[in-house]
Amino acid sequence: MSHADDHEGTRRDFLYYATAGAGAVTAGAAVWPLVTQMSPAADTRALASILVDVADVAPGTQLTVKWRGKPVFIRRRTPEEIQAARDTALTDLVDVNGENANKPDADAADANRTMDEAGEWLVMMGVCTHLGCVPLGNAGDFGGWFCPCHGSHYDTAGRIRKGPAPRNLPVPVAAFTDETTIKLG
Repeated sequence: MSHADDHEGTRRDFLYYATAGAGAVTAGAAVWPLVTQMSPAADTRALASILVDVADVAPGTQLTVKWRGKPVFIRRRTPEEIQAARDTALTDLVDVNGENANKPDADAADANRTMDEAGEWLVMMGVCTHLGCVPLGNAGDFGGWFCPCHGSHYDTAGRIRKGPAPRNLPVPVAAFTDETTIKLG
């Protein structure tokens, strides 16, 4: 074997490695946009959680905020609304599931749907579970919410009581960060 043959072998090896490396870089450059397009958009990531100041919400009123493109009802209930919700028997409800992301396996008792022990704060998605309409607050046969599109009536705890809606208004993941701020998400 001559010195020229040894040199030729290393050049051939170099060409193989260079071709394989260029192919790997090209494949990576082709696959990268496909992988990154599956990530959520920046505006979606920004809406993953929001802070809501509830300092100015008076008892008996509600604040509606937009979160993840949907309305969220934040209601500060009066003692009468709390009592009406707590006096309702589970057997009177259409949906006995709590529909509460904070307490996934809980029943629909009022205490399982509120943010605090006293039951003053109620946070729910403001989308009717029948066809996705937005119910009106302080309306309906039970003093809670009423969806005029098809006649669903929700009580003061956001539980379906009458009409075509199959489920209670869902409670999203939410928590107080301090006395006047609620974090959604």
